[in-house]
Amino acid sequence: MAWTWQYLAADSAVLGDGAAAEEFGSQGDAESWIGEEWKTLTADGVDRVLLLEDGREIYSMSLQEG
Repeated sequence: MAWTWQYLAADSAVLGDGAAAEEFGSQGDAESWIGEEWKTLTADGVDRVLLLEDGREIYSMSLQEG
């Protein structure tokens, strides 16, 4: 199983080419990574992320504080 994040802009457009830059071996690893990197991602224009397991959406999450 591969766990990945997909990045979305505020208008829900997929950022980048849609391919994940990082793959993780577990959901926990993916969630730990996003916990460390979310501020960098928001600075790069990411508004929301989708957690995918082998390409299937598990959940979405806003990166905006508040």
